[in-house]
Amino acid sequence: MTPEIVVILLFVVATAVAILARRLRIPYTVALVAAGLLLGALHLLDAFHLTEALLFTVFLPGLIFEAAFHLEFRGLWRDRIAVGSLALPGVLGSVGITAALLVGTSALFGFAGPFTWSAALIFGALIAATDPIAVVAIFRAVGAPRRLSTLMEAESLFNDGTAIVVFSLVLALATGQALGAGELILSFLTVVGMGALVGGVLGIAIAQAIQWIDDPMIEITLTTLAAYGSFIVAEHLGFSGVIATVVAGLLCGNYAARTGMSPATRLAVESFWEYVAFALNSLVFLLIGLEVRIAGLAAAWQPIVIAYLAVLIARGVVTGSIWALLSQSRWRFPARWAALLTWGGLRGGRSLVLVLGLPLGLPARGELVAVTFGVVILTIMVNGLSMAPVMRRLGLGAEDSELTHDRIQASALITRAAINELERLDRAHFADPALIAAVREPYEQRLLADRSQLQTLRTEQETLARETRRRLHRHVMLAQMEYAAEALRAGTISRAAFDDILPELDAQILRLESTTSADGDGDTAT
Repeated sequence: MTPEIVVILLFVVATAVAILARRLRIPYTVALVAAGLLLGALHLLDAFHLTEALLFTVFLPGLIFEAAFHLEFRGLWRDRIAVGSLALPGVLGSVGITAALLVGTSALFGFAGPFTWSAALIFGALIAATDPIAVVAIFRAVGAPRRLSTLMEAESLFNDGTAIVVFSLVLALATGQALGAGELILSFLTVVGMGALVGGVLGIAIAQAIQWIDDPMIEITLTTLAAYGSFIVAEHLGFSGVIATVVAGLLCGNYAARTGMSPATRLAVESFWEYVAFALNSLVFLLIGLEVRIAGLAAAWQPIVIAYLAVLIARGVVTGSIWALLSQSRWRFPARWAALLTWGGLRGGRSLVLVLGLPLGLPARGELVAVTFGVVILTIMVNGLSMAPVMRRLGLGAEDSELTHDRIQASALITRAAINELERLDRAHFADPALIAAVREPYEQRLLADRSQLQTLRTEQETLARETRRRLHRHVMLAQMEYAAEALRAGTISRAAFDDILPELDAQILRLESTTSADGDGDTAT
């Protein structure tokens, strides 16, 4: 079967799975893995393998850029301490705790294929990076707090880069390369820091080019160059391609898209990258399922279960420790979020590719491959399928009434925008007033109906009234921040005054977004 036919068949399967997953209300990525497992077990599709070259040159840059492009820098900056803690010391802590638990349980229970410290550290490093694609999709579907979604996605973007660098250093040590502590730290900082620099330089250059151009096709091409060019250049120079792509994506999404793209162009670019992410995710998760051989996993069930529990415990210790350290600071987040960050730490294709790329002569390589595949499948199938019920159990998902409220409110907002545009055209004498009035009438009727439904929902549901009040506070505070920034640029207020005002507004928004209807009503004085 030729590669072209395989790709077409994979997309056919992905489309069918997407339709089925929507009807069954299960996470799409989980359904893809299940479909891949079934196809692999029945030997119905002889697909190409998920190799390191394929992942790092085709899949990873596109997926990382799309996530970074849609990540709001303001939210990332607000949670920079939490994200940095999870992505740097959190990754190192996860590697060490996972390795210690594996070595300890191996010695205690003597299960087949015991882990040495070297093998356990390699496994801890290659399994450290989380892959929250399925989780973030569930967050959006059930109405999770926006800040929680941003926190998990941002952590994943940055811990991809740090975990891969840590894995490379651990593997170098395990294969006999002599590296001192100072040399390890310097190597880590160089790879990550220079990767960020490469992404920054290319991201700014492409953002500037976008400022001069107003052509959707060219601007889509430029963002593609930013995604794959930053990754390839950084990797070619020996730096972190993942970090480079993250930085380039943040610059293109938060600077180039907002200042250099027209609304129509931005919509085209966003639609393009959303489809790229859908297509790449579909192929990756299907290939993950196809790579797995269930018979091999069944033979190694004991070390797989122990490793899965070790990974889960290590993740819990890391997120719990960071929550405790930040609990009295302005960067705090609710304890329930720490629990969800623990349970939502799914692993994906990156771990599989890293373990398959291990040297063939490495001791315990076979056990590492089997255990890694088993842990990845368990996190996707067990954690992924149970994520929505866990969120509701923790009180972090929106109720049906809240989702209905959001849909009606969105309808009212865009209907009001249509009426405003018709009024503008009327003032400009664009068409006969009677014709404009006739076009406007159904919009006004729809707006009245939406307002009536919103009023009924808010009257009957006290939590909706509190949530609406919280959103009003947030909207007003963001407007204050935007006005302050504009006043600074215009010279109306001084830099000193701006520096005094901004931290307080930032802290108020942080406090507001840390509360949910279960934590409080969200009232914050402004």
